[in-house]
Amino acid sequence: MTTTVTPYLSFPGTTREAYAFYAKTLGATIETMMSYADMPASPANADTGCADGGAPPTGDGIMHACLALPGGAMIFAGDVPPGMPFDGIKGVMLALQYDTVDQARSAFDALSQGGQVTMPLAPSFWAEVFGMLTDRFGVAWAVNGAPIQFQK
Repeated sequence: MTTTVTPYLSFPGTTREAYAFYAKTLGATIETMMSYADMPASPANADTGCADGGAPPTGDGIMHACLALPGGAMIFAGDVPPGMPFDGIKGVMLALQYDTVDQARSAFDALSQGGQVTMPLAPSFWAEVFGMLTDRFGVAWAVNGAPIQFQK
């Protein structure tokens, strides 16, 4: 049995903008960008509009998006439905691993535009460079470049 873990991020109406930024910044591909208006009717919400009896979300907000990174990793996301609170993305950091320092530096510099660097890129004992930042969309990232091989 194969198990994969795919992060699923929530945004306050900025999924479309964030994914366009990540596609450009990370050399990724947006595989899915489905708005609430694109959502098909289902038996669960056919009578009342939604499973909880309320009206289904409508409009241009993103219900589901899939970003495919080079190498096969994916990140899912969507906008918080109207009327639901958004408290930000907390308690999680996405870690990127690059084979070279230059690749890591390029991603780090691009992701940090408009965001906040919490730890500048610097040598570490596990990689030639490591740094942390929170991007302009509130997503925390750890960027590793040129991993150092440990002796067993």
